Amino acid sequence: MLIIPAIDLQNGQAVRLLKGDYNEKTVYSHDPVKVAKDFEAMGAKYLHVVDLDGAKSGNTVNLETIRQIHAAIKISMQLGGGIRNAEIVDMYLNDVGIDRVILGTIAVSNPEFVWEMVQTHGPERIVVGVDVRFMPDTTWATPETKAPISGFVATGGWTKDSTVNYLGFIDDLKAMGVQYLVVTDISRDGTLTSPNWDMYEKIRGINIVVSGGVASEADIEKAAKYYGIIVGKAHYEGKVDLKKCFQSQ
Repeated sequence: MLIIPAIDLQNGQAVRLLKGDYNEKTVYSHDPVKVAKDFEAMGAKYLHVVDLDGAKSGNTVNLETIRQIHAAIKISMQLGGGIRNAEIVDMYLNDVGIDRVILGTIAVSNPEFVWEMVQTHGPERIVVGVDVRFMPDTTWATPETKAPISGFVATGGWTKDSTVNYLGFIDDLKAMGVQYLVVTDISRDGTLTSPNWDMYEKIRGINIVVSGGVASEADIEKAAKYYGIIVGKAHYEGKVDLKKCFQSQ
């Protein structure tokens, strides 16, 4: 299992949001390049970076910071946020040299694009982010359909809700040849309340990176049967000793 430390970028800073809320932000560093180098020095083998501004706008807002991070480290790096056309995918993979890109919003709005990118770049380099909104069944997506948004995939940097159920979506992705997913329960993200293990138990036949809610080293140990786990706020808040975790692998 990969333990993957996370850097979320907003305005060139390393930040964390609470449940994806852009108004609930904590700035952890004004120097994300140093943060990335520190993760590498601790023993990380992979780094997870998200352009939060890009996820919201659909543009490569933090491109220069991303270039600087990638140039400063030798470990592998996966990147998400605002990657919604073939030119951006190609730029990040082949120009910047990112190991894997994460497709989110575009995977919901244009699933055929995911298939095209898997065919073009190979399944090892294309990850899909499945960001799931769990709400009480009394919360409705639209008055027309009365479709409950609980368990549906969010888009636009988690600012919009679709009517795409996450399990059916994952089945479609597997049929396209997708091999890697980052799956997040939005309601757990940044809360330090442990991941939604029940959600992960329902997913089969694909490599899963657990994301959202990691609170302790016990959570990391529990994720051992999955491909990987992303650790963000738990590290920044001192709840997890990442160096010790890396050494114990």
